[in-house]
Amino acid sequence: MLYLREPAPIAVIPPPPGVVLRPPSPTDADALGRLYYEAYNPPVVENEAAAIKDIHLTFEGTYGRLSLEGSRLAFTDVEMIGAVLVVDRAPWPGTPDCPFIIEAFTSPAWRRKGLASALLTECMAQSPGHFALNVLPDNTAALKLYEVLGFQPG
Repeated sequence: MLYLREPAPIAVIPPPPGVVLRPPSPTDADALGRLYYEAYNPPVVENEAAAIKDIHLTFEGTYGRLSLEGSRLAFTDVEMIGAVLVVDRAPWPGTPDCPFIIEAFTSPAWRRKGLASALLTECMAQSPGHFALNVLPDNTAALKLYEVLGFQPG
């Protein structure tokens, strides 16, 4: 289900204490793939190797040009715990010509702690304007979060 956010000011929500946000780098791909697998598991992601491969494809541009300046990763002192990956424009038919959030995920241990809100608002602040994303209609937690951040069905 496509969700859109019209241009509007966004208040950046700070990350939880002890968490640092920064843009991704291609050197993060393997760790990001492992986190992707941890966040989704089967059937969304078949196995860890497939998750790592998918993240490498993301950095290679398979899903659109990855905006390194517009995407964010979250870290504690010891591990990567969340990510929002944004492409300049999604390559799929019917997607709008604007920044598109292709992935937003957190470690299961960090859910419901404000991490996704911090990641998303930081990304949206980097590129004020329209934003779009797809979300499964049964993902009620994500739908609620996106609606609080100003996204509407598109």
